[in-house]
Parts: sequence; structure tokens; C-alpha cells
Amino acid sequence: MKALITAAALALTAVPAVAQDAATDITFTFAVGQPTGQVMVALYDSAAAYGGSGAPVRVARVEASGTVISATFEDLPAGDYAMKAFHDVDGDGRMATNPFGMPTEPFAFSNNAVGNMGPAGWDRAHFSAAGSVAQTINLAR
Repeated sequence: MKALITAAALALTAVPAVAQDAATDITFTFAVGQPTGQVMVALYDSAAAYGGSGAPVRVARVEASGTVISATFEDLPAGDYAMKAFHDVDGDGRMATNPFGMPTEPFAFSNNAVGNMGPAGWDRAHFSAAGSVAQTINLAR
């Protein structure tokens, strides 16, 4: 009887491990002001990487062929993520800035987070993801 209870307990503890292995898909739908250029998207899985101490876990470049476009990141492990994006309106592959270094092309962060005198921090932009997650982000200015 004790062996049966032990086997049942082991079986029950194995179920959450299987559920945690399920793939996560994150889709960002962007509203852009004009259908030109491309939207550059970077997805991060840690505050350190998001802050510049590491690389994004995934990147995407999506042609702005309409005023609503999407970028999907598939087969990610469940966890916390944050996204940075900008609309490369002129299509030159980089963020245009004024002489003071301020961006002149639209940019946004996950959760439509807003920064204070700079980019939105991880604390505002990060979100937990498991299964399918979708966010609508406003890049129209």
C-alpha cells in the first residue's frame, strides 16, 4: 500500500513539470501611422538584457505594408519578457535621431509602457508569458 501511495505521489508531482514545458507564443500587433519602412522588434527575457547588458532572445523585422502589422515569436519557454520596437519609417535599418540624440521615428515598448526621460524600464515593460500571449502596441504618432 505504501508503494502505491508513493507511486501516486510521484505521478502527481510529474504533471506540473510536463505543463511547464509547453511552448509559449507571443504576438505583438502594431498600429503604425504610415505603411512605409519596417518595424524592428527586439524581445528580451531578463532585466539585464533589456537594460543593455545582453542581447535580445529574439528579433524581428516586419515590413510595414499596412497600418496594422504583427510580429510573432514562437516556441519560447514560459517566463518574463519585455519588448522594444521602433518604426523605421525611412527603411534605413536604424533609429533616426535629432542632433540631441532624441528619436525622431516612432518607438514603443511592451505593455505600451512609457518611460520618464528615457526608455520605459523593465519594471513597466515586462510581462509574464505562458501559452499564447498577445499585445496591441501603438506605434502611430
